[in-house]
Amino acid sequence: MANPNIIAVTAIYGYTAGLAVPTSPSAIVTNAAASGLVYKINALYVGNINTSASYKITASVVKGSTPYRMLFQVSIPAGSGLDVLSKAIYLQEGDSIQLSADTVSTLEAVCSYETIAGPP
Repeated sequence: MANPNIIAVTAIYGYTAGLAVPTSPSAIVTNAAASGLVYKINALYVGNINTSASYKITASVVKGSTPYRMLFQVSIPAGSGLDVLSKAIYLQEGDSIQLSADTVSTLEAVCSYETIAGPP
């Protein structure tokens, strides 16, 4: 089932994921291929835990192996955060959200999402 009918929902489960953002693209959320689910991404926040320097974040929706950038090297000031999404987005089977930073151990991300199952 590649894209369940979300009008005929049979189950919705809420989750929150966290990630210390590395310098190479890394998934904070992945909807596995053939999961039978749609993921609704409600919120994605990135915080700069460094108190003296700005650092850059890149955030992508990856469909198959192709990244589509939501943000590209956006600077987050020291001790500040960024709300990446203004509206919810959906991940179909095989999609993920990947993040990367320009420096390791400086940015942390939190993602709130729901998994949605349609009829069998």
